[in-house]
Amino acid sequence: MMQTLFHIPNQVAGVPLFGWGLLLALVAAGGLLLLAWLAWRQGLNADTLGYLPLLAALAAVIWFVLPRICEPEGLPIRGYGTLLLAAILAAIGMTIWRGRRLGLDPDRLVMLCFWMILPGIVGARVFYVIEYWEDFQRATVIATIGELLNFTEGGLVVYGSIIGGIAGLLVFLFRHKMPLLATLDLMTPSFMLGLALGRLGCFMNGCCFGGPCDLPWAVEFPAGSPVHVHQMRRGEVFIEGLKLDADPAAPPIVSAVAPGSPAERHGLDKQMRLAAVNGQPVRTSAEALWVLDQAGREGGGVSVEVLGGPKVHWTAETEARAAPVHPTQIYAAINALLICLLLVAYAPFRRRDGEVFALFLTVYPLTRFIIEVIRNDEGAVLGTGLTISQNVSLVLLAVAAILWILLARRPPGVAFPKWEPPPASPSRQEHRA
Repeated sequence: MMQTLFHIPNQVAGVPLFGWGLLLALVAAGGLLLLAWLAWRQGLNADTLGYLPLLAALAAVIWFVLPRICEPEGLPIRGYGTLLLAAILAAIGMTIWRGRRLGLDPDRLVMLCFWMILPGIVGARVFYVIEYWEDFQRATVIATIGELLNFTEGGLVVYGSIIGGIAGLLVFLFRHKMPLLATLDLMTPSFMLGLALGRLGCFMNGCCFGGPCDLPWAVEFPAGSPVHVHQMRRGEVFIEGLKLDADPAAPPIVSAVAPGSPAERHGLDKQMRLAAVNGQPVRTSAEALWVLDQAGREGGGVSVEVLGGPKVHWTAETEARAAPVHPTQIYAAINALLICLLLVAYAPFRRRDGEVFALFLTVYPLTRFIIEVIRNDEGAVLGTGLTISQNVSLVLLAVAAILWILLARRPPGVAFPKWEPPPASPSRQEHRA
């Protein structure tokens, strides 16, 4: 796990880099040069103007989002965000490579990818926020918005990205009269390659973790990681030798004491109720665990006062680690890579457009459903006993079955490489003349 790789300074030679700063000026200048080059090459047509909303979105991120996620040391470059960027670049590269083999225009494919990326990220974030809304609420509206936009530390859901990406794809295809099913067949393997790299980012961030594991490849994440916080809240790990009631709103009653720990040597035992930790009154398990965890990570001393009993003090133990768990992020990365290879291998043998996408809708929900069984970061929803991703998997399997039936009724034939783009706009024709 490596959540933060390094920091980019907030200023360069005394000039602010983010917000109304140097980076925004560079992006504005670069955007103008890009538009000028495209206008010179192909005219001021819909393809050229289509970059305007993407450049505007990038400028909005630099102006509004980046200053709100900066730290005193600068802008943190997260392992998750870095792998997300690598996933996007790899997906674009694979799309261009496969598209050129089918005779498609690389420039148009790049623009298509960008039209899918932003809606895909938005969809993935919205899906995650809906699922974990209580974790995003802050004291002020501005603070809440900043937390919602801080996706570089994790918090994206694959199924949300599929929904958002397809929405952006539909808009692009409508504008450029491209065939839907053939384009989905082209894009789907690239999405799975990007997902494989993105899951490695999840591993670096510590999110999307699995349940308890005693196998040789089990992993132990450090204190403060999403795994450790999850286990701490559920009373699954000792914090300074203590486990408390798993209900975060329950009174801070000791449920277990680690044998041989300083807590046991100082007489703490089960059923004791904590009144204060390090001088701070604690009324719930969540409050007590938070103070104990901070003491362990910061070092120094731990002072515990028991209700109706004495106050005891000991030196904080070494930084705790989470209990061993399944590296489900690695499982998911391998799964996505294998599905990507399967789709690429199947593509030359498809008889109808849409078969590659239908194969994806068949295989991925099945493997995702199985991986969800050993994941431990999501609870059951809607009274189904299944996680939200498992419920979506079942829906997608039903969609896949319907799609296969519809495809079987269509005559054989594929659009690429036979598809021809619509005639160029007048401005483009005049420019080329």
